[in-house]
Amino acid sequence: MSNTPSLPLGIARVIDAVNFRFGQACSWLTLFLVLGTALVVTLRYGMNLGATALQEAVLYAHALVFMGASAWALQRNAHVRVDIFYQQFSGRRQALVEVLGTLFLLLPVCLFLGWASWDYVANSWSTREGSSESGGLKFVYLQKSIILVLVVSLTLQGISNLIKAIYLLCGVLPEQEVKHG
Repeated sequence: MSNTPSLPLGIARVIDAVNFRFGQACSWLTLFLVLGTALVVTLRYGMNLGATALQEAVLYAHALVFMGASAWALQRNAHVRVDIFYQQFSGRRQALVEVLGTLFLLLPVCLFLGWASWDYVANSWSTREGSSESGGLKFVYLQKSIILVLVVSLTLQGISNLIKAIYLLCGVLPEQEVKHG
């Protein structure tokens, strides 16, 4: 076999790189969450001032931290696994669990979530929905779009993991132990 990666493995590497960078970018928003929340609390209870726009911006960032970085967490095996046997399995058995879990759990849930939320997000975009609070942000439609970012990034990461697991099962990739992040 040549040293150049096959097309599917190349696609998996691109997906991994995009989700890695996006996940890292989203993780930096946690600094804004801490500082923004501290400022909102200080303004409200220390100076008796409301900061609706800042409070909503913190909510938007919170959504991005969790939904935007979820594919990165999946990529790094930092998600919750309720499986007492998985860590004892060989690399090939872990790959088989990955294939079955991706095909029968992850991808169907992502597709359902995308289907169920499409109209919700589309309706928000059609009216350019803004905050119902005075002084709030006028970008609620962007916040709701984060749901679709979750769906797309998790679906793509699932496909990447599926490609790598199939290649491992076929003996093209070496077995590796899965460490939880």
